[in-house]
Amino acid sequence: MPFDIEKVKQKLYAAVIADILDELGYRNQVMTADIRPLDPQTVLVGHARTMLAVPEFSTPAQPYDKQIDATDALRPGEVVVAHLSGVTDSAFWGELFSTAARARGAVGAVMDGYVRDVRKIQTLDFSVFAAGIRPINSKGRCTVIAYDAPITCGDVTVHPGDLIFGEIDGVVVIPQAVAGQVVARALEIAAKEHAMHTALQAGSTLRGAWEKYGVL
Repeated sequence: MPFDIEKVKQKLYAAVIADILDELGYRNQVMTADIRPLDPQTVLVGHARTMLAVPEFSTPAQPYDKQIDATDALRPGEVVVAHLSGVTDSAFWGELFSTAARARGAVGAVMDGYVRDVRKIQTLDFSVFAAGIRPINSKGRCTVIAYDAPITCGDVTVHPGDLIFGEIDGVVVIPQAVAGQVVARALEIAAKEHAMHTALQAGSTLRGAWEKYGVL
């Protein structure tokens, strides 16, 4: 079922999407709470392009090799989603990778590790979510060994092509097979929540609004 990405960004929010996924039996689709946006105002929506990185204990002749290939392979509307195998001694992502990804048309990056060059990234139209910030580079410390394969990020399984929705409340992974269904249902519930909000502001009791709209 097709859907409008811009409408999703404007009308939806992480909580309503998580609720719909719960309804459909997908109850582990929200990444861990440590994965936060660099910009609290950002809303990130796009299809996952995955990377898998592991610890590295010496500097290779060709550092960053697969990470460069994976970044150059990005397509418009995609989101880098990276699993870093618990590496916390360095930053996996920074300004130049963000600039390169944005030039390919990617809209953001999500990782369960660290990022650097934060002030520079914040000047780009590119949304980054990370578990922390550290200025040390990853050369000889962390390396990409595969991309475009299923990974886990923030304790959620992510397949290439899954729909990523990220904002200040957290990052939600919508399986590609049900993305259209989830978006349609979430838009319906979001409209009800807006109507209930309006009713409460107009003086309705919470009980009365709940009985009429059935959302909380």
